[in-house]
Amino acid sequence: MTDDKDVLRDVWFGRIPTCFTLYQDEITEREAEPYYLLLPRISYLTLVTDKVKKHFQKVMRQEEVSEIWFEYEGTPLKWHYPIGLLFDLHASNTALPWSITVHFKNFPEKDLLHCHSKDVIEAHFMACIKEADALKHKSQVINEMQKKDHKQLWMGLQNDKFEQFWAINRKLMEYPPEDSGFRYIPFRIYQATTERPFIQKLFRPIASGGQLHTLGDLLKDVCPGAITPEDGEQKTQVMIHGIEPMLETPIQWLSEHMSYPDNFLHISIIPRPTD
Repeated sequence: MTDDKDVLRDVWFGRIPTCFTLYQDEITEREAEPYYLLLPRISYLTLVTDKVKKHFQKVMRQEEVSEIWFEYEGTPLKWHYPIGLLFDLHASNTALPWSITVHFKNFPEKDLLHCHSKDVIEAHFMACIKEADALKHKSQVINEMQKKDHKQLWMGLQNDKFEQFWAINRKLMEYPPEDSGFRYIPFRIYQATTERPFIQKLFRPIASGGQLHTLGDLLKDVCPGAITPEDGEQKTQVMIHGIEPMLETPIQWLSEHMSYPDNFLHISIIPRPTD
């Protein structure tokens, strides 16, 4: 992979200032103060909210405490989506800090998966990495790794250790020089205005003529409405890690440098602000 380490660092250390407040109908012994955290974009809510849980449980009656879940403006937040994706999809054009509501009751079974332990997050994370490597290298890289390498990827993410994670992950981002890219790009496209979870299909980083495919090529192929509106007015933004990459950016470069730790490019298509 081309080594733009500064980009990898900037992506890894992206943070979202967040204010957690307890849902008003929760029964408490005394008033619950809001709790503020800088959330790592690349992590998962249930991985970084132990402090939030402890803070609010102090004022709760213990019999009222069941599984914690989070919501933003009426939308339950999926813990198995990375935090940065959740913010880009639901809140990217709102004022900071991001205001998240904390619930301990009435778990929304239809909207969220249960997450009873960090083992569940680890299993989901590793399943994504394996799927991504199946697309990129026919699973050859991940299958040649030892169990301790898999564990190092997970511990690097869980403990927010950039060097620990990338010592292993760089192997997943390499490819034979004669290939000039991955077999297929692991990506998922999310749209704020649709109920469909995401769009995912096979897409090669190199065209049959040898030229590099761009982000614009990917969107034209998979989600043309995002970049060529019928009336000519651009009504959407394409966001990855809180920025709008140029549509001319090679998709191979984006995959190597702007993927989340699960090795997927998570692309949000959201309405462009009107003001």
